[in-house]
Amino acid sequence: MKRLNKKTGIAIFTAVMAILAVIILVYHNPLANPQDELLKKVIACVLIVAAVIAFVRLYDKITVLPVELYQNRRLIWKLAKSDFKKRYAGSYMGAFWAMVQPVITVAMYWVVFVIIFPNRTGYASGGVEGVPYILFLTAGLVPWFYFSEALTSAMVSLLEYNYLVKKVVFKISILPIIKIIAATFIHAFFVLVLLIVAALNGYYPSLYTLQVFYYSFCMFVFVLALSYTTCSVVIFFRDLQSIVNIFLQVGMWATPVLWNINDFPMKLQMIVKINPLVYIVEGYRSAVYGKQWFWEDFYSTVYFWIITVVLFGIGALIFKKLKIHFADIM
Repeated sequence: MKRLNKKTGIAIFTAVMAILAVIILVYHNPLANPQDELLKKVIACVLIVAAVIAFVRLYDKITVLPVELYQNRRLIWKLAKSDFKKRYAGSYMGAFWAMVQPVITVAMYWVVFVIIFPNRTGYASGGVEGVPYILFLTAGLVPWFYFSEALTSAMVSLLEYNYLVKKVVFKISILPIIKIIAATFIHAFFVLVLLIVAALNGYYPSLYTLQVFYYSFCMFVFVLALSYTTCSVVIFFRDLQSIVNIFLQVGMWATPVLWNINDFPMKLQMIVKINPLVYIVEGYRSAVYGKQWFWEDFYSTVYFWIITVVLFGIGALIFKKLKIHFADIM
């Protein structure tokens, strides 16, 4: 893949952002508060303008990373499969162990909130009457497990493959995505478990269920965007691993995984939705039993992708700036 001419690349990106801005300005939700809707439009347009300015000024630095990933796509796929197999090499039960812990976690929460404290079942109906708590819980935990596994493994990818980092000819930018793809293999199994749990509770696959692929892609790109910052910084600041682990523990409760966001006032919901993971977790529930298309939550969709693109750009810049020092520190 040859890199686009700089002027062409900037023109395409600017045109896409301009179209997005027009759609945001034209879109109107008759059920929304006019002041809140105006605020969302202003914030979105400001972020779009800032993104365009940053892209124009930093074009050469930002575009290096996606081009390298595309050029090495076959190698990435090969190494991802190898990494997945290597992780469980020497174990009699292999990848089965990767699946046991999350399943036990789901079962544990189900026992606590449904068997021991049965009154909690109605608390987390997800805004849909009659949705069993086990289904609500599983639909929240499946994307969270994916996020947690992918983020932690991608963060230490450079440290784990330090012998490749020291090779001048090897494109080390592909290492984080290898770990994320390996985590995706396990995630695919848990999506299947989620669909089985839904079917056992009377919620059978439909056209809405296909959105699971979309929200899985959202999580993949979001984690990838974060990983280029974390994998770069952790080489110089190893304590980041502990900080991220604490963040994941707190973040699970700050994200509506175990609790229902619809039980809170609208103002508080808007604050909670600043967390991009809320969009994905609620999206899984909409795909499985909520019967809602992702574009129906227009502003959340736009916000998520703007934040993800910004984080990816920041990650690409940090990775490029620190890359020359990786081999020396290791």
